[in-house]
Amino acid sequence: MNRVIIITGTRKGIGNYLAQCYLEEGDIVYGCSRRACDISHPNYHHTCLNVADEEAVIAWVRQIHNEQKRIDVLINNAGIASMNHVLLTPGSTAQKVMGTNFMGTFLMSREVAKYMMRRKEGRIVNYSTVAVPLNLQGELVYSSSKAAIEQLTRVLAGEIGQTGVTVNAVGPTPIDTDLIKNVPAEKIQALIDRQSIKRFGKYEDVKNVIDFYLRPESDFITGQIIYLGGIN
Repeated sequence: MNRVIIITGTRKGIGNYLAQCYLEEGDIVYGCSRRACDISHPNYHHTCLNVADEEAVIAWVRQIHNEQKRIDVLINNAGIASMNHVLLTPGSTAQKVMGTNFMGTFLMSREVAKYMMRRKEGRIVNYSTVAVPLNLQGELVYSSSKAAIEQLTRVLAGEIGQTGVTVNAVGPTPIDTDLIKNVPAEKIQALIDRQSIKRFGKYEDVKNVIDFYLRPESDFITGQIIYLGGIN
């Protein structure tokens, strides 16, 4: 049976890549972003949506479940970054980052969990970042939002684990996407130098971890965060 997969933030970057990969594998994919997406496939369904909008998230997840009668996978990919010294970070920026990253993950997870718990199966995958364990300066708001997602991952895994639903997270290293386009090259290189494997991350690296979490044999793995690249 083809999986019904929700992926947030599919307009570009990793989310777009994941959506196209899973469509090629025969899955049914529902994607969202603030703007339109260029993916054209009979099994792809796109909605323009702000993941921090509670009413919109509730309605969208309900619509998906009404259409498919199940939701097998949620990948909370949508995210934004702010990389500034704390004294240079406006409160409005902090609210926007926390809204998209943490509240978006919280709302999507909460709504999808309702349907997964009824079926006593499902996979939720969240995104952290190596900026959390490395305590990277200049990324206070961004890394704080991801640290909150790590705690959400662990606590949610405990709250719904008895129903057979797993909740895990992947922590990527820098990947050459729009998320880091405004970060000075020397800062990115300094981060890579702290990894055990000193290279940029790739989309395939992220998908490899997600696929591990989605395997039927991984039904005993929950509440975990896997960082890519190794950290020194």
